[in-house]
Formats: sequence, structure tokens, C-alpha cells
Amino acid sequence: ARHKRTHGALFAPNSTAMADSAPAVPERNPLLLFCYASLFAFWLGSYFVLIPVWVNVLSQTFCIIYVGSCHSLTQLNKKLEQSQAEDKRDEGDQPMTAKDAAWFPIYGSFMLFSLYIAFKYFDKDAVNLLLAVYFSLIGVFTLAGLLDKGLMASLMGTDAKSPRYGFELKLPYLGDLGGKFTVSEYVSALPALALAATYFKTKHWLLNNLLGIAFSVNGIEAISIGGYKVGAILLGGLFFYDIFWVFGTSVMVSVAKGVDGPIKILFPRVLKEGDTPAEFSMLGLGDIVIPGIFIALILRFDAMRALSKMGQEVKKVSARTTFPAPTFFPTMISYSLGLGCTLFVMFYFDAAQPALLYLVPACLLSSMGVALLGGYTKELLAYSEEEEEDATKQAKAQEGKSD
Repeated sequence: ARHKRTHGALFAPNSTAMADSAPAVPERNPLLLFCYASLFAFWLGSYFVLIPVWVNVLSQTFCIIYVGSCHSLTQLNKKLEQSQAEDKRDEGDQPMTAKDAAWFPIYGSFMLFSLYIAFKYFDKDAVNLLLAVYFSLIGVFTLAGLLDKGLMASLMGTDAKSPRYGFELKLPYLGDLGGKFTVSEYVSALPALALAATYFKTKHWLLNNLLGIAFSVNGIEAISIGGYKVGAILLGGLFFYDIFWVFGTSVMVSVAKGVDGPIKILFPRVLKEGDTPAEFSMLGLGDIVIPGIFIALILRFDAMRALSKMGQEVKKVSARTTFPAPTFFPTMISYSLGLGCTLFVMFYFDAAQPALLYLVPACLLSSMGVALLGGYTKELLAYSEEEEEDATKQAKAQEGKSD
């Protein structure tokens, strides 16, 4: 009761308890629609109006993480309906494990250094051309998904139960071909294809930002880090990763400046005027997505706590499902404060900063602090999104080792 009184409903001020199953068209989320509108306004407005960098950065990152976190709630549907065979996770859809999280900074370092070597010893234009092809192809799908969720699903009210059209063929040795999609997905694919093709041809910074936003939202929505402890291991490892590659070497800054692609979002400091070129500050997508997938996990944790307290069987949740979120919003606010500190230090010393140096403590301390004050620290630490069978196998394996 205290949490409801303090934080209210996550999505709608007049939310009510959900029925035994989710309605065909979920209740709209005003804040989600506002974030979509704000993202569009800041993205396009940056081309015409010089928006203060700190306002632009904090506003866009908040909206990106909020949108991605809301859509990540659909990950819970498989957990809520795991008794049905068709809803069991595929092997490629498994959440991150503690081992994966521990190795992630090593993999990231390998990829980062490989790009550094590629730019140093190979033709820079050729490397960027290959990256542009890759980003453009992937961008078609991520942009279509962003447009479908943000525009079509919001205005047309489509959801997973909407009619799907297409074809599916099973061919010997080739497997399944084709697919079925909703009308909104078909419609969204057309502008997505045009935008991705235009980016490939022009490399305009505005389209770079659009692809970066789409990649970030998709990453936050799709990636599950398995549980709170796994998230803490991941953030802790990347905390030192970021410090080393920014302060210890020039590798990360060199790669960020060398890659002409949507691995970063550009924020204008000076608009182009006549022969005067535009000047930009930049924020790497990793500084959005890495904390973002952790914050999305916190939202799903709040969702599961709320659903367990409702005393009703809930079979489906969506980005517009309403529930109290006492841990999510403080963590989101702390992320923004940490990013604000990063910007302040960056501008004060006029030097690149490892954003995770500020963002990791902000996210971990705020989420744990709220749980400590609320008396559910053990529940937060124990939260896991692994399949029950996998968790049981791991527990038995640990018992066997101890014996």
C-alpha cells in the first residue's frame, strides 16, 4: 500500500487491476506515447534548432530507455505462459548467464581492439563501407520495428492478435521460408527501407541518429540479462572496461571518431551555417543500451512483484500494462543524474569521459537503495528470468560440486 501511495501506477494515473487475461487492445500508456513524440521532436528539431546539448542528451536517453523498457515487458509473456509448449524459449532466446556477463567485457574488448586494428592497417573508407552495408541492412528491420511499435501500434491499436498475412514454405534442405506479418508491419517496412537506403547513400547525421535510436530501443527491448545478480556482474565488469579503454588508452575515442556509422548518437553543438560545418558532441550507444537493459530488468522485476500481489491469473502483459513501479523510476532518475554528472565533467575538463564510471554506481546504488528502504532486498537479489528447469539444473549442479 505504501508503494502505491508513493509512486502510483507506472503508466496511467487511473489504472485499475488487470482482468484474468489481458484485453485484446491493451490500455494506452500516455507516458509511452509522450516519449515517442518527444523522441521524434528532439530528433528532427535538432536539425533546425540548436538545442542545449545537456537537454538534448538527457531527454533523448530517458525516452529511449523508457520506450525500450516498456516494450521489454513482453519478455514476461513466455514466463507467464511457460506451461504452453509453443511459448518455451528457443535456444537463441535464452537470457544472459553470470558466465556470459563475466566474459562480456573480454568479448567487448576484442571487438573494440579489432576495429581499432582494422582502421589502423586497412583502408578506412573500405572498412566504413562494409559497416555501412551491415548497418543499413540491419537498420531496415530495426527501423520497421520502431515505426510499427511507435506509430502504427499507438495510432491503429494493433497488437500480437492482429491478423497476419504472408506465406510460409517448407522446402527440402532449405528449411522454412517466408513469414506472416500484420498490416502495420508491412506499412512500417516501406519508410524503413527508404530511410535505410537514404542513410547508406548520404550518411547524414540525422539518419545516423535515427538508426542509433532504433538500435538502442531494439537492444533494450530484446536483451534479457537473466537476473539482478547477473546484471550487477555485467555492469561491474563494464565499469572497469570503460575506464581502461577511455582513460588508459586512446582506442575507444579513436574508434568512436573513426567509425562513420550509428554506433553513437550525435548532438549538435554548432549548427551548419553557410560554409561553417556543424560541430557535435557524441554519446556511444553502449552508454544507453548497457544501463538500459539493466533498467528494463528492474521494470520487469516491478511488474512480476505487482502481478504476484494482484491475486489474479494474468496471461499477458504489454508496453501499456499498468502497475506500480517503485524501483524502476528511481533507477531511471539516477541514470539521468549520472549522465548529467558525465556531461558536467566532460564540459568542465573538455575531455572524453567513461560514462559508465558514473552510470554504473548510479543504477546499482539507486536500485539497491530503494529495495533496502522498501524491505525487499532479498527478493530483488533473487530475481531471475531463467527457465525454472535451467535454474533447477544449475542448483543441482552446484549441490553436486559441494558434495
